[in-house]
Amino acid sequence: MAGKTLTRADLAEALVDKVGLPRNESQEMVEIILKEISDSLANGEQVKLSSFGSFGIRSKGERIGRNPKTGQEVPITPRRVLVFKPSNIMKETINDQLTKKSRSNGDGKAG
Repeated sequence: MAGKTLTRADLAEALVDKVGLPRNESQEMVEIILKEISDSLANGEQVKLSSFGSFGIRSKGERIGRNPKTGQEVPITPRRVLVFKPSNIMKETINDQLTKKSRSNGDGKAG
């Protein structure tokens, strides 16, 4: 499923087009929002965006992994990982888009 990647510039351009902000202000606003999300996550806080989903940090303890090439056991250090859980509304939106695409293909299969 190859598609376009949404970038910061795309988000800023959407603010220009849909809200009417000047380009420099929309770019600044995108940066402020992303920094706020990043800083909150770095501080261990959960970020919930209504109708979109929630971001959180999960701590993973040290464990033993295996090098896939050699089979040798290697310790994996403890770390924090970012997790995203989409809202039910987001899941429905994604699945509705998939249904619309499969109907437009005419074959009943997802495209």
